[in-house]
Amino acid sequence: MEDDFSTTTVSAGQLRAIVERIETLEAEKAEVSEQIKEVYAEAKGNGFDAATLRKIVALRKKRPEERSEEEAMLELYMNALGMIA
Repeated sequence: MEDDFSTTTVSAGQLRAIVERIETLEAEKAEVSEQIKEVYAEAKGNGFDAATLRKIVALRKKRPEERSEEEAMLELYMNALGMIA
């Protein structure tokens, strides 16, 4: 049986370029992540609750219909667990 590696040619230059692009993007992602942490810390320093801000950011990413459905399910589950008076 013929080895798969013998029939595949890999362009070292192209592979290196792809890996380097990924590494650059990973570094940029880490930098942006750190910046986001700093903004949450700043918000906390100004008296805002970071956990609530994270929820607001997540909710703003959703369409109004998605938010309504999620809120309805949350209310249903909370009611079933006796968490809503």
